[in-house]
Amino acid sequence: MSEIRGNFKNQNVLIEDRNKVTITGVEQVESFNDNTIVLKTVKGGMIIKGEGLNVGKLNLDDGNVKIDGVINGINYMDKGTSQKGKIVGKIFK
Repeated sequence: MSEIRGNFKNQNVLIEDRNKVTITGVEQVESFNDNTIVLKTVKGGMIIKGEGLNVGKLNLDDGNVKIDGVINGINYMDKGTSQKGKIVGKIFK
């Protein structure tokens, strides 16, 4: 059985009505709470900010994440700065 996880090349974001987001190419969920979700994707770090955020579906084998809640913004970081300490440090600056 071959290892599939982590071999994604594409990263897509689909936002529906500003209250549902589906993201592909996710390698890891670094942290999350009601207002902020920090992800590591194949294209670098990603911070999702909003209200009442909830990770509804998480499948790291397929690299898919579905998030519900009010989406206020999505920020990207360079792939080189997507290490947990650097991302968390940027959130709380």
